[in-house]
Amino acid sequence: MFIQDVTPLGSLGLSALVAVLPLATVLVLLGAVRMRAHHAALIGLLVALVVGIAAFGMPIVQAVSGALSGAAFGLWPIMWIVVNALWIYRLTVRTGHFDVLRRSFGRISDDPRIQALIIAFCFGALMEALAGFGAPVAISAVMLVAVGFHPVKAAVVALVANTAPVAFGAMGTPVVTLAQVTGLPLEQVSSIVGRQTPLLALVVPLLLVIIVDGKRGLKDTWLPALVCGVAFGLVQFLASNYVSPQLADIGAALAGAAALVALPQTRRPVPEAVRIGGSTGGTATAEAPPEDSRNDVVKAYLPYLMIIVIFSVAVLPPVKKLLDKATWKFHWPGLNVAAPNGKPVSGNTFSLPFLNTGGTLVLLAGIITTALLAVSASGAVSEWLATVKELRFAILTVTGVLALAYVMNLSGQTSTIGTFIAAAGAGLAFLSPVLGWFGVAVSGSDTSANALFGALQVTAANKTGLPADLLAAANSSGGVLGKMVSPQNLTIACVAANLPGEEGKLLRKVLPWSIGLLLVMCLIVWGQSTPVLSWMLP
Repeated sequence: MFIQDVTPLGSLGLSALVAVLPLATVLVLLGAVRMRAHHAALIGLLVALVVGIAAFGMPIVQAVSGALSGAAFGLWPIMWIVVNALWIYRLTVRTGHFDVLRRSFGRISDDPRIQALIIAFCFGALMEALAGFGAPVAISAVMLVAVGFHPVKAAVVALVANTAPVAFGAMGTPVVTLAQVTGLPLEQVSSIVGRQTPLLALVVPLLLVIIVDGKRGLKDTWLPALVCGVAFGLVQFLASNYVSPQLADIGAALAGAAALVALPQTRRPVPEAVRIGGSTGGTATAEAPPEDSRNDVVKAYLPYLMIIVIFSVAVLPPVKKLLDKATWKFHWPGLNVAAPNGKPVSGNTFSLPFLNTGGTLVLLAGIITTALLAVSASGAVSEWLATVKELRFAILTVTGVLALAYVMNLSGQTSTIGTFIAAAGAGLAFLSPVLGWFGVAVSGSDTSANALFGALQVTAANKTGLPADLLAAANSSGGVLGKMVSPQNLTIACVAANLPGEEGKLLRKVLPWSIGLLLVMCLIVWGQSTPVLSWMLP
């Protein structure tokens, strides 16, 4: 048995300095060297292995085995969800129904401020719920440009909108990962995150109309923005606390869109100056979009409705119990790790759910979609393989980051950093969202940030007497605000909006929003750690 030691080098400060090397390596390679994310992740993994073995005394076999365990978790369930969700999107593009869906959104309102809410905030949240990992930013930016937005504005709107739904994105993968690496119950983590991120949903729609049309946008459309945000936040809170984290964003996205559509002000005609100034910057076209048949519109929405139905059925207690039977839980070969107190860590065991996992349920929805959209079996298979090829570097990045996180957690590097940070005392509650923000800014993924820092937050919380579940949740809630400044997401936005090499320009535009919202989240978490806002917690 390998027993973790938080001070392997004798000094806690020196041990923490060495323990942070893998993270520092990834940061420098991504931020300063501008290395591609999958290369940085793999080099960071190598550094984590060297530190874990040489400095923390982890046996070589156990260190390598821990890395393989993390990589396996990155493949299943994380990338299994992403691949199948993006496959469904590709099927709709192949059949032309994605364009039908885009035109359907455009006909709800010709006001670019409302279009930003519908496409970037609501539909983007739905795509975040189904796929995450950059897909919402890419798809929203493409759609905004297609309805007439200036490319830079489209990219900024898509990036800022991709915040409130991120913690429950990809069928709840970030909070599932957080529960996995911290050993906290999923329901507990989901409940607290669901009492933090909905507050962002109240603010982000208002920011979007300001970004699109400045003070005039806020003055004219504050009511639709507020109604959309309230509906989104309320349903996200209810679903994450009382239904299922996997359905939180799906329900919230649909509620926000429904609230917008139901509001008469949404369909109010807008002056031409607002339409052109707010979106295209003077390049509007008078060409009317083609009329789509009701049958085509229904088919365009069917794939997403199928996913909602399938996931809704899957969470019913009898069905969930049946699906759970097809889960393989086993002791991961080569791992025998104990915490400093001598108790075995949760990372020794690996759970492999074959049926009750988001990826398999989305795959089922995709198979049904194939039949509904009349896609041939060979065409569907070729699109699935093309999706895997398109995501090959994302797969390497996620597996590399998760492998790095597992090595750091199992070798004790994370515990050492957490013990050192615990010196912040009560101030840690204010700083905990910053760790999550930093992790997402580096990795581009709230899932990866939770894997990197989730256990660290719990360790630090235990040392300071703060609630471990609050700080763990704060890691995810703070992390969502780092997504818009992540180099990977900035690149995705540039590619989608056809802005080659403009990442720096986009960063300068979104960084103030990211920092401002992060400060708000820090204050919320600090308040929840004190009697001021502790009543908000379950």
